[in-house]
Amino acid sequence: MATKVSAQEVKELRDKTGLGMMDCQKILVEAQGDPKKLMQLVEERRRKTTSAKGGRTTSQGRIETYIHHDGKTGAMVEVNCESDFVARNETFRALCKQLAMQVVASQPEYVRREEVPADIVERETAAYAQDVAGKPENIRDKILEGKLKSFYEQRVLLDQPFIQDPSQSVRDLINDTISKTGENIQVARFVRFRVGERPLELAPASEAASS
Repeated sequence: MATKVSAQEVKELRDKTGLGMMDCQKILVEAQGDPKKLMQLVEERRRKTTSAKGGRTTSQGRIETYIHHDGKTGAMVEVNCESDFVARNETFRALCKQLAMQVVASQPEYVRREEVPADIVERETAAYAQDVAGKPENIRDKILEGKLKSFYEQRVLLDQPFIQDPSQSVRDLINDTISKTGENIQVARFVRFRVGERPLELAPASEAASS
């Protein structure tokens, strides 16, 4: 027998996740009161939603600035969305502010992995391969994969742990906002300033899905 869910339960899940009413109802019925399965279904639906929106044009958006309280460090981030309506949305604006703070705090060099020059990736991979050369063959690849993951988490904005909640990545944060707003969202570029240092400015990135 299918589990019955109330309108209040559907509303609460929608408010929490930003998913559509019908999606929330289906998820609640399928989860059958199991919290772990509920969150698994929510994440699966979010991934599908994000993937479907990933190729849509983002010609609107916002340029957000953040200056650290010491007045010596700041950042400017361009974040794109599909409509001017979402660009004015508080959820989207909050995301932009969080991304600017992330750039100041974590000092990424690239928006996404595809922007890291191939020679740098090759150099890092070679160095890590030397580090693990003496390890057993059956775990060598796994260790190498972990080292590369750590490299990307340090250098690439989307891969970095979110400073306000390290249990999720910046990519997760963006995907969560995509789910809530219903639009594709892309980080186009950023620049970080530090008094006495020349800023690193990135050229506009090609539109690639954030997921």
